[in-house]
Parts: sequence; structure tokens; C-alpha cells
Amino acid sequence: MTATRGDRAARTVRARRASRPPWPPVAVAMAVLVVALQAAVLYIGPKSGPSTTGALIGGFALVLMFLILAAVGLVVARFQRRNPIGYLLLGAAVCFLITLDSGGYAMIVYHQHDHVPLGAVALVLSPFGQLAIVMLPLIVLLFPDGRLPSRRWSALLAVVLVLAGYGLVANEAAIVAGLVGHDLRVSSDGTPVISGGVSNTATLAAFAGVLTLIVAAIVRQVLAWRHAGTDRRQQIKWLLSGVGVFLVIGIPSLGISSDLWEAGIAIGFSALPLAIGVGILRYRLYDIDRIVSRTVSYGIVTALLAGAYAGLVLLATRELRFSSEVAVAVSTLVAAAAFNPVRRRVQHAVDRRFNRARYDADLTVAEFAARLQDEVDFEAVRADLAGTVQRALEPEHLSVWIREA
Repeated sequence: MTATRGDRAARTVRARRASRPPWPPVAVAMAVLVVALQAAVLYIGPKSGPSTTGALIGGFALVLMFLILAAVGLVVARFQRRNPIGYLLLGAAVCFLITLDSGGYAMIVYHQHDHVPLGAVALVLSPFGQLAIVMLPLIVLLFPDGRLPSRRWSALLAVVLVLAGYGLVANEAAIVAGLVGHDLRVSSDGTPVISGGVSNTATLAAFAGVLTLIVAAIVRQVLAWRHAGTDRRQQIKWLLSGVGVFLVIGIPSLGISSDLWEAGIAIGFSALPLAIGVGILRYRLYDIDRIVSRTVSYGIVTALLAGAYAGLVLLATRELRFSSEVAVAVSTLVAAAAFNPVRRRVQHAVDRRFNRARYDADLTVAEFAARLQDEVDFEAVRADLAGTVQRALEPEHLSVWIREA
């Protein structure tokens, strides 16, 4: 009997392994390239600049971001082999890392004047990050199945890709011309300084193309959400949540020169692939309403309490003339005491708007509890309980079991 059970278990394990889709060789090769480029970043980074605490935090955040991009891309490519989104995520990670590696390497060559080879190659490879900036909104446009809804979208996409390609080719041509003529300046972060009428026009064209693609991708998903079924709407909610974090945190962080703000870049750019991966693979789609409501509510509570704390400190120190230590202590106690009441009120209001299913379920249960206080008939209580559970949870089957005393 033991051998039979062991054989069954072994056959079950083999059947499960056989049913799993194989790892796509191209996706695996791209993931390995991401790891190799990431290792190069960890080697080049300390040599190209000072290792401050902020730089270490920012570097760790960027490592995490690229690993998330590659991991989500690899999983999507494995389970949906015909969906190009997985390969686009991997490609974005590769292009970002090529720019990061080449910038650090060029800084070592042209600013620290180390006698290492291939400095010109690093400058030529530095604009490849522009491709990643195009890939991210393209992924949003193709979400979730990797296909466009009509030929009109294909024509718009072709125009955008032509503009972005023109910008990349023009910048590469300007870099090569500067290297050949020995007339190319390198900025403090290792990227080539490109100037000239053609280059400026190409940069504006590429920027216009990327901006158009971002707007088109968001509009396309909003239109799809209006006509989608329940599952597709949950997928789009996940996507738009990641896009929101990407636009609010990730994009503004690009314009701030600070090591610590690299963590903001990593958060913003990691939220998008994570949301895309969950949306495509349909993992716990229905948790998105709860996640959104909790994020919004705690953000509002934090802002309210921070404002109240600052106001109390200013009031106590400037108007009431308390010492700063007493003012801080009193303000802290007031903010701590107000946390739970404020959180409950804000959570109630936010759930009513962003998590309507949970709000309606909580309201139904609260009404049942109020009715239960005045009910004395056993059969009526059982019928009311069954009706409440049916309205709140909508199960396929419902039965009430009563233990006899």
C-alpha cells in the first residue's frame, strides 16, 4: 500500500511538472542579461562616484526596480508566450541598465581619466534608455493581451514609433559625429551633451511621440474599462493604479537631482510592472478595491494628522508661548489620540467611494446587528441571518447549521 501511494505521489509530481509551461529561451537569455548588467552597475557605481548613505539607498532601490521589471517580464513571457508585454518589460530593463552602465563607465573614462578602453562605445550606447521610455507606455497601450483593438490604433502607434526612432537615430548620429570630430562634451553623469538644430528637433519629436503614446494608452484603457466585463475592469483597475503611482511618484523623481530620490524613481517604476503582472496573470484581482481604499484613506489620514500636528506646535509655541518640548509632547499626544477616530471616519468615507462592495457588506451586517437586538423569534433570526449573508457575500450555496443544546 505504501509503495502504491508513493508511486501515485511521484506520478502526480511528474504530471504537474509536465503541465507547467517551459521557460522561453529568449526571455531567459534577456533575464540573464539583466542580471549581468545589474552586476556591472554594482561594480561601476562605487567607482564612478562617492558612496554616501543616500547613494546606497538609491542604488538598492534601483537594483530592486530592475529585478522586478525582469522578474515580471519573465513570468509573463512564460505563462503567455504569445503576449509581447513580457518581452517588452525585459527589454525596458535591459535598455535602462545599458544607459546606467554606459553613463557610469563614461564618467570613469572622461571625468576621472582612467585609462580604460571602450569609452566611445559607452557614449554610443548611452541613449538606449530612450527605448525603455517608449516601451513603458507601449505596454500600457497593449495591456492585457498584447493586441490593439483596431487599425486606427496601429496607425497612431506607427507614427509614434517613427518619431521616437527619429529622435534616437539623430542623437546617435550626433554622438558619432562628435566622436569622429573630437568635439563632444560629456556631462557630470557620464552622458554626452548633444546640441544642434537637428538634435534639438529630434529630441522634441521624440518627446512629442512619447507624450502622445502616454495619452493614447490611458485613453484606450479608459475606453476599454467603460465597455468591459467584471474581470477586465478589475484588470484595468490594477493597471491604472500602477500608472497612477508611476506618474505621481516615478516621473517627477526623474527631474530631481538627489540620491534619495532614486528611491522614488524605483517605487514609481516598480509599481507599473507589478500592477501589470497581477493584471495579466489575474492573481487576486478583486483585492484592488481594498488596496486602493486603504492607500487613499491612510494618505488622507497622514496628511490631516501631519497638518494638525504642525498647527498645534505652531500655536503652542508662538501664540501660547509654551516651551518647544511641551508643545511637541502635547501635539504628539493629541495626534495619537485622534488617529483612530479620524481613521474610522476617513475609511468610512473612502470605502463608500472606492470600495463600494465592502462598504455595502459592512452596512448590511451593521443593520443586521441592530435588528438582532430586538428579535426574539428563533426562526425569524435564522431567516434574517441567511438573508444578510446572501446579500453581503452572494454565495452559490447557503445553509444554517444550529447546534442543539
